[in-house]
Amino acid sequence: MLEIPVIANETPRAKKPDWLKVKLPTGQNYLNVRKLVDEYKLHTICESGNCPNMGECWGAGTATFMILGNVCTRSCSFCAVATGRPTEYDMDEPTRVAEAIRLMGVKHAVITSVNRDELKDKGALVWADTIRLVKEQNPLTTIETLIPDFQAKWDLLYQVIDEKPEVVSHNMETVKRLYKKVRPQAKYERSLEQIKLTKERGRRTKSGIMLGIGESKEEVFEAMDDLAAHGCDVLTLGQYLQPTKMHLQVEEFIHPDIFAMYKEEGLSRGLQYVESGALVRSSYHSEKHL
Repeated sequence: MLEIPVIANETPRAKKPDWLKVKLPTGQNYLNVRKLVDEYKLHTICESGNCPNMGECWGAGTATFMILGNVCTRSCSFCAVATGRPTEYDMDEPTRVAEAIRLMGVKHAVITSVNRDELKDKGALVWADTIRLVKEQNPLTTIETLIPDFQAKWDLLYQVIDEKPEVVSHNMETVKRLYKKVRPQAKYERSLEQIKLTKERGRRTKSGIMLGIGESKEEVFEAMDDLAAHGCDVLTLGQYLQPTKMHLQVEEFIHPDIFAMYKEEGLSRGLQYVESGALVRSSYHSEKHL
């Protein structure tokens, strides 16, 4: 009898509930964004991260640009971005991002990146150049940057945030207990320290947490308290969705009523703004987070 081989690390994807249904990408705005991304050879986290809101956001003429390539040096168990040793280092990328944002007429731009731990400056130079050029070419456009932790080399952090993006985001992604499982090359305390230093530098701070990977309500509340204590202004909470069978399995689909409860809890614990819902992602409705 023919035996079908089983990949040891595969985990089956659970069936999604009705409240997680999304619309397929359509419309002229979507096609325009698609054309610009392709023409300028840009990467977006919308595509690389399998974001469920790509149709909505691109249909509204917005996208989250991902700089420094599309291969990450880290191997987070939740993320759909490819892991490996990057070969791309494009000093012209900041110019192309700034030009694409101008052509799209973006009023609020969101920029993120892969981790580039193999670089001496962790990508800080490209980050700083991108922010500066976007501001030069688009003086009326506000900017949110979703940045890595720079391996706690805080001089590199300052090199980036001193270009003064309006919002500086750094995602916690999960609760403290699950860090080694979810983000094996990151540290809970290091991410909190980055948010604290960013706030002390005068920037509006933001973070995000995924739910449904085995965390308890008490652990979410603890993370909220830690974020508020370290100067976080804005928090996004969304449902984790397993991108492939090789990624971390969904333990629970969080009901919309629970997301609503988390929003109220976050506000009561000192956070200024909480975006909480199954399809919420870091950049979802980010223009509101100013």
